[in-house]
Parts: sequence; C-alpha cells; structure tokens
Amino acid sequence: MGFADQRFNVNLSILFTELPLLERPAAAAAAGFTAVELWWPWIDSPTPEQAELDALKKAVEDAGVQLTGLNFYAGRLPGPDRGALSVPGEESDRFRANIDVAADFAKSLGCTALNALYGNRVEGVDPAEQDGLALENLVLAARAADRIGAILLVEALNKPESPLYPLVSAPAAVAVVDKVNEATGLGNAKFLMDLYHLSMNGEDLPRVIDAYAAKTGHVQIADNPGRGAPGTGSLPLEELLDQLGKAGYEGWVGLEYKPGDNPSAASFSWLPAQARAAR
Repeated sequence: MGFADQRFNVNLSILFTELPLLERPAAAAAAGFTAVELWWPWIDSPTPEQAELDALKKAVEDAGVQLTGLNFYAGRLPGPDRGALSVPGEESDRFRANIDVAADFAKSLGCTALNALYGNRVEGVDPAEQDGLALENLVLAARAADRIGAILLVEALNKPESPLYPLVSAPAAVAVVDKVNEATGLGNAKFLMDLYHLSMNGEDLPRVIDAYAAKTGHVQIADNPGRGAPGTGSLPLEELLDQLGKAGYEGWVGLEYKPGDNPSAASFSWLPAQARAAR
C-alpha cells in the first residue's frame, strides 16, 4: 500500500492561497488533482450574494474537479476564530443563517461532507451553556446535511494552536458526534480525523485509528512539526494511512498543509503525479 493507494483532495483554503479564490480549482487540476475541499470562503459573510456563490461553482465546474468537502461558516478562519456554532449571540445566528446556504451550495456541486467547527470558549459564558447551544446547532446542521445526502463532520483541533477550543482530543470530538447522532437518530454525524492536530495533542495515533476509524467520515493530514507536506516532519503518515485503510476507511484524505515559501504546486513532489487523480 502507500500514498499511491489513497484518495487525496486538496484544501484550497490553505494550499494555492497565493492565487485568487476563483483561480485555485484550476491550479489544483493543473497539478493533477481531481478533488478539492474548502473552508467557508467568505469569512465576513455567512450569506454571500448569489453571484459570488455562482462564480465559485463555475470555477469548480470549469476546472473539472469535484468538491468533496466544505466547512460551514466558522468566523474568521484563518484568524482568531475556530467556529461559530457554540458562540452565543450574533455568531450563533450567523451560523444558523449559513446552514442552508452552505448545504445548498454543497448540493449544487455534489459535495457530500460538511464540516462544522465547534467554536472557542467565551470568557464569562458557562461552558455548559455553550455546549447546549452547540448541540442545538449541530442538530440543525446534521438535518440539513441529511437533506442533501451528506455527512456532518466534527473536528478535533490542537490545544497549542487553539487554546480556547474545547475539542482537543479524539475522544472529545467523538463524544460530540455520538450526542448529535443520538439527538437526531440520523447517524450522519462523523468524526473528522486530522492527524496533524491529533499529533500536536500528543495522542497515540495508531490507537486513535483503531478506536475510531469506524466513526471517521474524513481524514486530513499535514506533517509535524511545521504543518508542512508529508516528509517535511517526522509523522509516519504513509503508515498511518495504510492502517486506516486496513481498518476499513475508504474515504478522502484532505491535504491541509502549508506549502512553505514556494508556490503550492511545488509542494507535491512527495506524491507521484499519477497518484494525484482520484480513483
């Protein structure tokens, strides 16, 4: 097995960011990839103008790539925010306003995975209040995802880089997944296993894979230290992805790494060109 046996997509919110948003799908295609994913591209607007949505849809379609994953509105990301759905007041309202917009956009491109970042803890707000609000909003998001035949993803981040984010371990994120599935009865909430974040938390990655592969709906990778391309750090990413495959995971592996100082297209030398197109 190995990298050549995986189905990779390129995260266009961290790779190819040297280009305007509408040029990135074509750049990914030129590099040999046939699938892409995105954080919510309009960080200031959960409900952008239809013309903006149409322009991005056209860019993806014209490039001939498949959109396989999309984040719901998550606040300023990149930036200080880590989601909106557990943040009382305006941010929660913005998340709710975004749910159907994001779901409908995903549906228009055949995208079947929607990621909902939990949001940071807010000073002066009871964590239990935030968790209750989060469950309410995740239930709404899961129902919207189900309406378009998609899964809802819940992600663990890492504490060193996201100290206010409460889901900083695989068990914490999976516990939320289980609560959402129990509340909806739909079973479409899944764990987003980001091997970089989990490694930054010091988790035993082979053990996490053994425990949670069956509940995993998407995988993302970057090497550690540095959040660079595979081979720039010390994580045995090829072995870990092989283990995931043997555990039954057949989904996408998102490339969510920083390309360094060179253009993004130069950061894929670790992956043979013939292995970049989805099979």
